[in-house]
Amino acid sequence: MSSAKKDRKKERVRLYKKVRNTSSWKSIILYLLMMLLFVASVVFLAGFVIEYIFESKFAEGYSEIEQTAKLYESGSEEKNMLDYIKKQGRDFIVTDKSGEVLYQQGNITLSHNSGDINIANNSETYTVYQDTETPLLYPNGKGGLDFKLNDLLEWYDFDAETVKIPIWVSVDISGGRQVIGKAFITINKKDKILIIELLTVLAGIIVLFCFIMFAKIIKSAINFRRVVKLFYSDPVTQGHNWMWYVRYGDDRLQSSFNKKYNFAVVNLVFRNYRNYCLCHSMSEGEVLLSRIDRLVSSQLKKPEMCAHATTSNFALLLKFDDEQSLRARLQSLIDTLSQMDRDHNFDFQIGVDIIGAVTTDNGRAVKRKGVSIETAYNNACAARATLGETEESGICIFDNDLLEQQRWRDIVHEHQQTALNNEEFVVYYQPKYDPRTNRLRGAEALVRWDSPEFGFVTPGRIIPIFEKNGFITEIDHYMIKHVAQDQKAWLDAGYECVPVSVNVSRAHFIENDLADQIRDLVDAADCPHELIEIELTESAFFDDKKAMIETIKKLKDYGFRVSMDDFGAGYSSLNSLKDMPLDVLKLDADFFRGDNAGERGEIVVSEAIKLAKSLDMLTVAEGVEEKPQVDFLAEQGCDMIQGYYFAKPMPKSEYTERMSRTAHTEQPALPEQTVQK
Repeated sequence: MSSAKKDRKKERVRLYKKVRNTSSWKSIILYLLMMLLFVASVVFLAGFVIEYIFESKFAEGYSEIEQTAKLYESGSEEKNMLDYIKKQGRDFIVTDKSGEVLYQQGNITLSHNSGDINIANNSETYTVYQDTETPLLYPNGKGGLDFKLNDLLEWYDFDAETVKIPIWVSVDISGGRQVIGKAFITINKKDKILIIELLTVLAGIIVLFCFIMFAKIIKSAINFRRVVKLFYSDPVTQGHNWMWYVRYGDDRLQSSFNKKYNFAVVNLVFRNYRNYCLCHSMSEGEVLLSRIDRLVSSQLKKPEMCAHATTSNFALLLKFDDEQSLRARLQSLIDTLSQMDRDHNFDFQIGVDIIGAVTTDNGRAVKRKGVSIETAYNNACAARATLGETEESGICIFDNDLLEQQRWRDIVHEHQQTALNNEEFVVYYQPKYDPRTNRLRGAEALVRWDSPEFGFVTPGRIIPIFEKNGFITEIDHYMIKHVAQDQKAWLDAGYECVPVSVNVSRAHFIENDLADQIRDLVDAADCPHELIEIELTESAFFDDKKAMIETIKKLKDYGFRVSMDDFGAGYSSLNSLKDMPLDVLKLDADFFRGDNAGERGEIVVSEAIKLAKSLDMLTVAEGVEEKPQVDFLAEQGCDMIQGYYFAKPMPKSEYTERMSRTAHTEQPALPEQTVQK
């Protein structure tokens, strides 16, 4: 596989994975996180404001105890001062360094639960004690005050003008003494209104923000579903597309809920689509594809799937019990689709790859792992391709033989460039003889792969693969180069060389400079142009005729012969002969085999030879294996015969020996009984 194809495959896999992992949950989670962050920020702000109010109220209560402490310190020995303090109604005690009570006044409800707190924006530390009668506030051991919310709500009088929450605080005075008095955090009506308004505003902000976030989450989910629906919708059928099939197909195959089912991955092809569009229109053809999609989808059950894959291809995922029931269902589907239009009979071909349930030794079904619906679909397409390009319906299931063919194609793809670089491809020559004189008149160069790993590989096992993957153009260059080098070497060695034909693939004729490429390859070997014949298959003439004619004219101007191979295998041969300035006409081997043989075949061959002579063309009959055929062709004036009667394709060394024997004398044809077939 070329690096470009590998890169495209990796990019496709990356895209599939990206689509597979894409969902609206990411944006939903992001919105939720933003909402939680905002709510936390608002709550923190509310707590900070309330804490500020409490601390400011604490500072007021502390200042009152501090004033009492100063009064006591300044007049603790004076009776008038103590009477004044008593009149203030403060509850406090005075202790010495050891904690012994020196003086007390009022109702002492001081608890032993004490701790140090820090007021915000103040580095001073205060020692506080919990009240035993109203134990609502207490030091939390972390430098702050906490309160019991439930107790606070039960105790709090919302109708009162002023509410006082007690907390005992300590103030140091001279002599190591301490004044510990009951301070009050006084919440008046104004403070309550401020706190309620603050909480209401913050709650409103939270509700509004949450509403906006929820609206965005819902909108994001709706938009995502719309985008996903659009992304997975086929514009032709309005049903599901290939991306949807790949995205969800693997999930359904690997789901634990589906592990007990056998699945069939199906490639359904509408064979008449192009002809239908030619006879009607593309828009009517697309309407028909939409009908097919709806009809197939209507027959599906959970968790089966149907998607429009390519132009006239549909990808299906069906569950089944056994192969017989599967075939019956697929045939019923073909029958239904074939008769969906009263005025037309349609043909459908189906390829299938079976993915069975995976079971343990005791027969328990287990979840499938590593299953790829895309790979299975490619196998189904390979199975369908074996039915050919006919307009006939049929069903083919991918099996071990097809699997081996697929493996062989992969092997060829993997090794083709290395084989070319190491010159593992070798040139075989099949001679062409004059049937009247038995003299060597030419040869055809044929490629073989002599692989150190896979042995000697015939062209039938590699050429079709090269033609499909495009590597055939590299083989064309390789063959022209090596044939030109061989011809030059034979000339230098004194052999009487004859023209050798080299096949050039139709894929090459999309290149405007093909004639120049061939000329440069032959010139690089210093080989005379007249010793190289460029051979084209008849099917190549059905492509860009104008470009083909221009290339043939250039090749002839450069001194090359140009021949048409397989004349008679197609249906436009006469039209091709009319337009193409060819030098050689090769009669297809089927003229001399099977139903084409006999009197009618001889008439066609005879007239074809006459036609070629009238057009000043040489004729070559290939595939000739019997003497009566040789005698007939000689009688009709055929210029050359290429076939097993005279010689099979042979390596260069054996062909060289034939040249040495025929270079200066006419050699008789090999006896028929000695020919190797």
